[in-house]
Amino acid sequence: MDNHSHHKHSGALKILRTARGQIDGIIKMIEEERYCIDISTQLLAVISLLKKANTTVVNKHIETCIREAIDSGNVDEKIGELETLMKYIEKSL
Repeated sequence: MDNHSHHKHSGALKILRTARGQIDGIIKMIEEERYCIDISTQLLAVISLLKKANTTVVNKHIETCIREAIDSGNVDEKIGELETLMKYIEKSL
């Protein structure tokens, strides 16, 4: 990964680092045999963060795709890429 890619996904990295911290907390909760509903609540919060990170990455890809289509004039190819991406996202929901 080059520096440009790292910078492009800095928002997703921040979210993922937050999620990693929460996962460490959940592991500790499980080790301490904390209340199941509290653990579940924290798990759902991490799932939400992971979805947000994914949305951030996908949105950045779409933005890049559109810019490339405008710059290259190859709109049909980029539309095909976006349609493939949307099918993938639909399957993952």
